Amino acid sequence: MAGRELFLVCGGSGGIGAAVCDALAKKGYSPVVGYRSGRAAAEAVAARTGGEAMELDLGSDASIDAVVAELAKREEIVAGVILAASPMPVLATFSEIKAEDMELQWKVNVEGPQRLLAGMVKECFRKERRGVVVGLLTKAMGVESGAFPGRAAAKMGSYVIAKYGMAGVLAALAGDHSWVKVRSVSPGFVETGMLKAFDERFLGLARRKEKFRSAEEVGEEIVGEIEKS
Repeated sequence: MAGRELFLVCGGSGGIGAAVCDALAKKGYSPVVGYRSGRAAAEAVAARTGGEAMELDLGSDASIDAVVAELAKREEIVAGVILAASPMPVLATFSEIKAEDMELQWKVNVEGPQRLLAGMVKECFRKERRGVVVGLLTKAMGVESGAFPGRAAAKMGSYVIAKYGMAGVLAALAGDHSWVKVRSVSPGFVETGMLKAFDERFLGLARRKEKFRSAEEVGEEIVGEIEKS
């Protein structure tokens, strides 16, 4: 991978994350395919993109610190981070959100990314005084726009709350380090395994109202944000 800039893709083993890795490779970057448990899938993505698979559990401080330490040793420039990892939404009304669901979403979407990005700024980005971070948010954060028909967005409470937390992390990073280019994308329904959280009847109705995007389309959009930087 010598000579190619590296991008760490959290949640890179499948869905949108894998599509991001493919799009990065097309632009000449080497994706570091971060995975929590899908090692075989991550290695397959790495093999076809000329990247490498690296275990990264955003729910584990030790795992985060180990990845930062490993990337800090690399001779290649670590150009950025894509935050594309997230637990599947658990549908529940606001008053029915379980503490364990809220804790998991918050850890993976907010606490883990904050620790990871803080480490990357100190250990990797400062070397060249540049870096790009793109966070994957959700169109459900703007429920007034009718992004998700009915009350589906409201029932994704723990997921949406955590995505607002991620937006806060990105804003704080941008505010403290103006030389880090911070971006985000907020897709609606995307044809990935995350749709398993929803009832098929609901998805059928939703598809009549709007065309679901493909993971490849969102992956290209994310890399497009990198290119703008």
